[in-house]
Amino acid sequence: MDPLTQGIVGTSVVQSYSKKKHLILASIIGFLAGLAPDIDIFIKSDHDPLLFLEYHRQFTHSLLFIPFGGLICALVFYYLFAKKSHLNFKSTYIYSTIGYGTHGIIDTCTTYGTQLYWPFSNERLAWNTISVIDPLFTVPVIILCLLTLFKKNKNFAFYAIIWMIIYQGIAYNQKQRAENIVLNYALNLGHEIQTIEAKPSFANIIVWKVIYSDNDNYYVNAIRLGISHMIFKGETIKKINIKKDYPWLDLKSQQAKDLERFRWFSNGYLGVDKNNKNIIYDIRFSAIPNETEGLWGVELDSNKSVNDHISYVTNRQKNINRYPILLNMIFNNEH
Repeated sequence: MDPLTQGIVGTSVVQSYSKKKHLILASIIGFLAGLAPDIDIFIKSDHDPLLFLEYHRQFTHSLLFIPFGGLICALVFYYLFAKKSHLNFKSTYIYSTIGYGTHGIIDTCTTYGTQLYWPFSNERLAWNTISVIDPLFTVPVIILCLLTLFKKNKNFAFYAIIWMIIYQGIAYNQKQRAENIVLNYALNLGHEIQTIEAKPSFANIIVWKVIYSDNDNYYVNAIRLGISHMIFKGETIKKINIKKDYPWLDLKSQQAKDLERFRWFSNGYLGVDKNNKNIIYDIRFSAIPNETEGLWGVELDSNKSVNDHISYVTNRQKNINRYPILLNMIFNNEH
């Protein structure tokens, strides 16, 4: 999730637990602790461009690390400001741990993938119920947290938690609808389906991107879900066959190893750029939900040595001007 949402979710849960006399201080601690796991964004390397993909949402986001992350936060907050405000260390630790613990859970609700069970599993869990930014989810929580402070009434914090649960329930129902409708759509086309996955498009749970696959291809469509539904027919892209598509690539080279790392990160949803065969995208993430051109990917280079790393490429800036197409899908039922 975006930092504001991470912080405010931590705030709301801590507010619901804290003593009334601690509300302001507990809210600050909950907000900061809710942000803390994303300190892993600083784990990166100029030499290895994919290192940040491996470590973002890894150990700092795991369930096992929560008490340790809470302790680190408590030590910082206690000596930085809590002790001066006469908040004891025990309360500081409890508030910090609660706030810290919300982060990995809410991240897992998104589509990016979180290693919630690290170190026992490196599986990237993604429940695909909410976009990394969703104002309809976040704004009510902000309002209710502010009311908790101004009214000094913890009931509003509980209302915030109830809203988050209700919204996730609605989103999960939308996800199931999207997959079931597109599944029937695909079967009517005579496709033999191996996998199907729906994820919300940017900042809403109305239009969903649905990817399904058969033996050879990924099929990418969008669907608008209101009282009725509308499918926006999308693109088809062949699955990558490394040996066939890149016969020059030494499978023992660093580029081949990096490509496998990117495949792991992308859960196998890889697609080749239409204009440059050496660019491989994570097709799960695109500005327009029925397209395959990803927001990020990797680029192979046949001129690199066996020890050179693959290049990481992004496509975000190019797609910013295309979001009005998504808005039309959401509001006008048109494409």
